Amino acid sequence: MNITAAYTDLYQITMAQVYFETKPNGRAVFDYYFRHNPFKSGYSIFAGLEDVLTSLETLKFSSSDMTYLKAKGFESDFLDYLENFSFKGSIYSCQEGDVVFPNRPILQVEANIIEAQIIETFLLNILNFQTLIATKASRIKYSAKDGVLLDMGLRRAHATGGYYASRAAAIGGFDSTSNVKAAEDYAIPSTGTMAHSFIQSYEDELQAFRDFAKVRPDNCVFLIDTYNTLKSGLPHAITVAKEMEERGERLLGVRLDSGDLAYLAKKTRQILDDSNLGYVKIVVSNQLDEYVIKSLKEQGAPIDIFGVGTNLVTGKPDAALAGVYKLAAFNDTPRIKLSENIIKTSLPFKKQVYRMIDDNGMFYGADAIAIHSETKVSKMEHPFDITKSLELNRFTHEPLLNQVMKDGKRTIPIRTVAEIAEYSQLRLKQLPNEYKRFQNPHIYKIGLSSQLKKERDALINQHKF
Repeated sequence: MNITAAYTDLYQITMAQVYFETKPNGRAVFDYYFRHNPFKSGYSIFAGLEDVLTSLETLKFSSSDMTYLKAKGFESDFLDYLENFSFKGSIYSCQEGDVVFPNRPILQVEANIIEAQIIETFLLNILNFQTLIATKASRIKYSAKDGVLLDMGLRRAHATGGYYASRAAAIGGFDSTSNVKAAEDYAIPSTGTMAHSFIQSYEDELQAFRDFAKVRPDNCVFLIDTYNTLKSGLPHAITVAKEMEERGERLLGVRLDSGDLAYLAKKTRQILDDSNLGYVKIVVSNQLDEYVIKSLKEQGAPIDIFGVGTNLVTGKPDAALAGVYKLAAFNDTPRIKLSENIIKTSLPFKKQVYRMIDDNGMFYGADAIAIHSETKVSKMEHPFDITKSLELNRFTHEPLLNQVMKDGKRTIPIRTVAEIAEYSQLRLKQLPNEYKRFQNPHIYKIGLSSQLKKERDALINQHKF
């Protein structure tokens, strides 16, 4: 999809016109963060940053955009500004692929208020979705352990969201995708098997397998449940596998797409082994997610490859990440948004986030939010409970928000999806297991420096009624 600056909500442009007329040189700091981990998870995986940076470097309003906005009645001087629009601000961010948690800045935008406002919708759209899917993929990876994971959800995805879902899935730990375009653009390994319709188009299943093996002998996987898995599909697959051996070829695998997957996988493995085909892998698909895969593993199902579709690319059951974009400072003055719902009260100031690392190099379980000028946080305080605090002097402080864009140009090297995925796996190894379990995971502590809490509380008192 060709993204232009018009990939935004109308109210962003409406507000931008008012800014243009009243405070065109205003400087803003916005925070991007989310309020809850999806899927009742104990963590999330940050994804989408590279796509955001790449698009921001060239973001413009096209000629057709300008024609449309003119028809919407925007003033000519403002349209002249938009015609020459580009993002010239700075971005500070966690590394893509990092383990992140709710209610702390993951990314900050520092820019002219017009530029910062216009990019809000685009930024939220990309980061919220990819972080959601990368987190789902990571949980599936945790269930599958050493099992190979194939993303095959494009046909069930929400239109072009399937393109970005494949990228995010790879960051979260998937090994390959069926999505050809995403594989091409993001250098993700591509994989495919066959559909039931291929077999149905033949008079008999055996000939379908024979033709497929002759034309596609490399990475050949037979779908064996079209008619009867154990009485038809598997015996025919074994027949063709033996014929392939005679030609010096090897069948890669057989795929199960229906029925009792644990039972069928065990029987299939036994029959393949008895036929001296121990090298043939077993692939399963059909409405898999982290819980189904966990169950299959617990049942001892001898499955080598998991093909996951709908539940991955749609982020089932959550479907959306509650990511927000809140003003934290304007013209070097802190700003706050109050709410009767405490969790919706925003944090003022340009900030830094420090991750606490223990003596073993593991995440201690606490991220401290500080005013950006603070280089160390001696004590972290609970955002709203005055009885809770944590001494932090004994921990290594890792700053998480680093500059990735300045004056509209990226300041970090381009990272491939494979590099981001590798980094994500390394960061997950630093996260203690109690935060990764599915049932009642530990809650990662997020707190404020004493200075930030004091300044925030003063602003709350200043603005409350």
